Amino acid sequence: MLAILAIRLAIAIALLAVWEGLVRATGVPRFILPAPSDLVTAFSALPFYYLGNAAVTATEIVVGLVVGALVGALTAILVVASPALERLAMPILAASQALPVFAIAPLLVIWFGFGMASKVVMAGLIIYFPVATAFADGLKRTDPGLLDLARLNRASRRDTFRYIRIPAALPALASGLRVAAAIAPIGAVVGEWVGASAGLGFVMLQANARMQTDRVFVGLFLLAAMAILLRALIDLFLRRLLGWVPGEASIA
Repeated sequence: MLAILAIRLAIAIALLAVWEGLVRATGVPRFILPAPSDLVTAFSALPFYYLGNAAVTATEIVVGLVVGALVGALTAILVVASPALERLAMPILAASQALPVFAIAPLLVIWFGFGMASKVVMAGLIIYFPVATAFADGLKRTDPGLLDLARLNRASRRDTFRYIRIPAALPALASGLRVAAAIAPIGAVVGEWVGASAGLGFVMLQANARMQTDRVFVGLFLLAAMAILLRALIDLFLRRLLGWVPGEASIA
C-alpha cells in the first residue's frame, strides 16, 4: 500500500514539475495558464478563504451522498420487493437521469433557495440513480440456491431479504457507492454555479468572471483533493464492511 502511494505521489510531482517547466519555458500569461507555483502563492494569500469555502462544499457533498445513497438503497429494496412497482418506477427514474443537470439546478434553487438545501438535493439526485440501479441489480441476482434454501426453511419474505438478498447484494451496492463518491462533487458544484454565496463553485465562478485563473485552479485542486479523500474513505468503510467478499480487501 505504501509503495503504491509513493508511486502515485511521485507521478503527481513529476506532472507538476513538467507543468511548471512548460509554463516557464513558453511564457504563457498567468491569466491563461498559471504555473503550480502561482497556485501555491494564490492559496497562501487567502488560505482561510479557500478552506472555509471548501468546508461548505464538503458538507454539501457528504450530506448529499448520505441522503442519495439511503434513498437509492431504499428504492432498490422496494422495487425488487414489488415487481409492479419496478415496472412503474424504473422508466420514470431512467427518464429523470436523461435531464441535464444544468436544467434541473435552477429549478432546485428556486424551490429550495440559495442555501445548502438546494445543493444537497442536487448532489443527492446525481448520486441516487447509480446507487439505486446497482443495488437493485444485486438484489435481483441473488443465488437461486440460497433462495431455495430459504423457502425450504420456511423463511418469511422479510427474513429472506434481511438475511440473504441484502447481504448478497452488498458488493453491488459497494460498486454503486464508489461511482457515487466520484460524481458527488458534480451536483454540489453545479448547484453553487447556479446560485450560492459560498462554496468552491462560488469561488471558481467569481474568479472566472475576474479572469483570476489561478484562483480557479486552486478551487479545482481542492475539489479534486476532496473527491480523492472521499473515495478513500468510502473504500476504507467498504473494506471493513465487506471484508468477507473475495478481492474486496485488495481494492485501493
